[in-house]
Amino acid sequence: MRTPPGVLLDELRDLVASHARPSLRTPIDGLLLSRVTTAPPDYSLTEPLLVVMARGGKRLLLGEEVHDYRAGQYLLVTAVLPVTGHYLDVSPQDPALGMGLVLRAAAIAPLLLEAPPGRRARGASAPPSIATGEAGPDLLDAVVRLLRLLDRPADVPVLAPMIEREILWRLLTGPHGAMVRQIGLADSGLSHVSRAIHWIRDNYAEPLRIDALARLAGMSPSAFHRHFRAVTTMSPLQFQKRIRLQEARSLLVARPDDVAGVGHVVGYASPTQFNREYRRLFGAPPGQDAARVRAASAPAGPRHLP
Repeated sequence: MRTPPGVLLDELRDLVASHARPSLRTPIDGLLLSRVTTAPPDYSLTEPLLVVMARGGKRLLLGEEVHDYRAGQYLLVTAVLPVTGHYLDVSPQDPALGMGLVLRAAAIAPLLLEAPPGRRARGASAPPSIATGEAGPDLLDAVVRLLRLLDRPADVPVLAPMIEREILWRLLTGPHGAMVRQIGLADSGLSHVSRAIHWIRDNYAEPLRIDALARLAGMSPSAFHRHFRAVTTMSPLQFQKRIRLQEARSLLVARPDDVAGVGHVVGYASPTQFNREYRRLFGAPPGQDAARVRAASAPAGPRHLP
C-alpha cells in the first residue's frame, strides 16, 4: 500500500529536523540537510543539486528570473550558478527544513542507457539550468528512505547508492528529465558551457576573453553567448561580476577595513566602480555591509541550501 504524500512529508520534516547540523554535510556522501531560522537574503554559488523542501519555502533569483518553491516541492539546479535566495515563512519556532542531493555526472551517465531518449532540435540552446516542481509520492518515498539511513549507518554503504540511483531515475523520467540528462552527457550544451563556468569561477579576477572562453567550450563566439545565457540567464561578463562581488563579500567579513584591497584582489581596478557595483547588489557599501554581516554573526559562505 502506497504511503500518502502528506505522511511522507511529515516524516521528511521530522528526519531533517532531527539530523540537520550547522554544516550542511551528513555521513551520507552527497546528502545535505538544512535548518534555517532567519530570513535575510543569502548570496551563494550553487552546484548541480536537487533540493526538496520539507517546511517553509524559498524564493531564488537568478539574474532576472524568480523561482519559488515550498514544502512538498523541489528545486532542480544543473549548473554552478550565483544566486540570491530569500526564505519564506521562516521563524525560530518554524524553521525552514530541506534536504539536498548533489547531482553527479558519474552517477547520472550510466542511467542514460536505460532512460527514454531525449529529443532536442539540432543547434538548440542548452535547457534552462533551474526549475521547480511538485515532489510526487515516488520521489518523496525515495528521499525519505535515503534519510532513514542516517539512523542506520551500517546500511549506508550498500543502500545509499541504490536509493540515490532511484532518485536520479525519478528525475530523469520526470518532467525535467531533459535538464538532468544534460549533466550526464559529455557532449551536451551544458557540459560545454560548464567548462567556461568553471574557468570563470576559478579565475574570476582575470580579464575575460570571450574568444578564449568560446574555444574552451568548443563553440563559436555567437553560439557560446547563446548557450551561456540559456544556462545562466546572464552574459559571461555579468556572471563574472556576480562571482567577483560574492567573493568580495566573503573576504570583507574577515577584512572589513580593507575595502580597496579586497576590490583589487577580486579584479576591480577602480575602487569607485567596486563600491558602486557592490552597493547595487548587496544594498549597502562594502564596509557597512561587512560590518552588518559580522554583527549578525552570519557566515558569508553558504550554510544553507539554495
